[in-house]
Parts: sequence; structure tokens; C-alpha cells
Amino acid sequence: MLSAESVPSPARPCGAASGRSLRRLRVALGTWVAIEATAESEATAACAIEAAFAAVSEVERRMHPEREGSDTARINSAPLHVQTRIHASTWEVLSLAQRLNGLTDGVFDPCLPLRPGRLSDLELSGTSRALERWVVRRAPLALDLGGIAKGYAIDCAIAALRAAGCNVGAVNAGGDLRLFGARRETILVRYRDHGYQPLALQNAALAVSDLDEPRRPPGHRGYYVRTGVAGAWRRYAAVLAPDAMIADALTKCVLLCSEERAGRPVAAVGARDVTDARAARIAKARCLTEHPAGAPPENQ
Repeated sequence: MLSAESVPSPARPCGAASGRSLRRLRVALGTWVAIEATAESEATAACAIEAAFAAVSEVERRMHPEREGSDTARINSAPLHVQTRIHASTWEVLSLAQRLNGLTDGVFDPCLPLRPGRLSDLELSGTSRALERWVVRRAPLALDLGGIAKGYAIDCAIAALRAAGCNVGAVNAGGDLRLFGARRETILVRYRDHGYQPLALQNAALAVSDLDEPRRPPGHRGYYVRTGVAGAWRRYAAVLAPDAMIADALTKCVLLCSEERAGRPVAAVGARDVTDARAARIAKARCLTEHPAGAPPENQ
């Protein structure tokens, strides 16, 4: 995750919708999660935020690799060649992971090298419309969805805000950000020469990753380095995408793949690599980055 220092923005958020706005900050997903909602009433916004945090907790419960009973833990411990039922949300995340695995010739692989199995050793049931979704392990593997599930949790929180009647909202989980509605924010991309490049964000998601960030949350398991790579091609990555799951996953593709290979998945899903070769940090404008005392350093 890249540093998320607050930097004065040259442009204030514009296009904000009328209504009552609330913001709440809590610990989840191994980091601080900030959720902001605008609705016709304060009560509606408050209920929406609670629903959004509940959605985040559900993703964490199902996909944490070491939580007893989670889909990920059950997959890792399941007998070989036996179907293991999974939730539709886990199926959706694994489906994108398999697609990116193919587009990057196996470089994007959420199976840690602790065991010999790779994502290609995991068979996934065929259609998202199936009543039952399942996976089959063909080899011992250590699946860890940490590099993609956080983005999916952000998307689930956004869906919960919308379903609860909010017309504008934002979710920031450890620096990865998604906005919806009329709200627009200016993100400042900082370079080594201390210059800045403004980046407008509206109805989109931005994810960032920094391999050299010394203050990453302890729950982060590292980055996927498997087939065809000896190490990262870049040290920093920033990706704009329609949703946070795609943006989150693509930062790993950008970090680990050559520019040509990374360009395939970025183009295939309608995203945009906004990493500059000189970029050292992403400094976010005042958008859910003003944390209270006690917030961990990586979120200050």
C-alpha cells in the first residue's frame, strides 16, 4: 500500500449532492476503513453505513485464509479431488483471479509458494448462475486472497450504501478508494522531484501498492511471485478501474508483470494504469484520509 498522507488539494470536491452526510471510521480487513454516505436523512445515512460495515465484515469472515470456517481456509484444508462448496462471493473473487491468471500467463497467482499448488490446480464450478458453487483442489495449495479481497469488500460496501438509499458515498480501506454518485475528488500523484499530478476520481476506484512501504499492516501476506518472474518489475503501482476489486488485483499485475504483459489485463477489464515511472508515492487529497489520533502510521 502506498503512503496516504493528506495533501492540500488544488480543487475542492465538487458536484456533491444535497442531503445529510455522515462519516464513520473503524478497524477492519487489518487496517482502518472509512465509509462516508449521503442520503435524504441522517438516519438513512447512519443505517447505510452500518450495512456497509456489515458487508465488509462478511467478506473478511468468508475469505480470511486463517479464520476457522472461512471459504479460503476450507479450500486450503479440503481433500484433493473433492468438491468444496463455497459462497457466491468467493466464487466471484476466484473467477476474476483465474481470468487475470490467464491474461498474465500465470504471473498473477494468489496461491502462496508455501505449497506446490498454483491457481491452475484449482477447478472452479462453471457459471455464476449455478445454484451451488464449488471448487476442487488438484494439488496441495495455500490460497490467500488478500491481494484482491480488500477491493471486493470495498465494492460490497458500496453496494450496501446504494441499496440502503444513499445517492453519494465513498469507501476507503487502507488507502484503496472507491467513490459513487456526484462526488468528485482530486487525487495528487507525487513524484520523486516533489511535483504533483492531479487525478480526478468520480464513480470509479483507485488502488495503490508500494513494495517498499515499511509500515504495511502485519496482516498483509506479501505479493504474488510465481510463474515466469524472479521479482517485481516495478516498486509502485496505481490503477484506476470501474470497481475496487479489479483495481486492487491489477496493482499486483502491474507490479509483477512486464509493461507489455500487464497491459493485457488492464485493457481487458477497462482499467487504466496511472503509475508513472518516476512515481514514489500516492498522496491522496482530503478524501477520507483525515484519521483520528491512534490511527496506524500507514493510514496517516
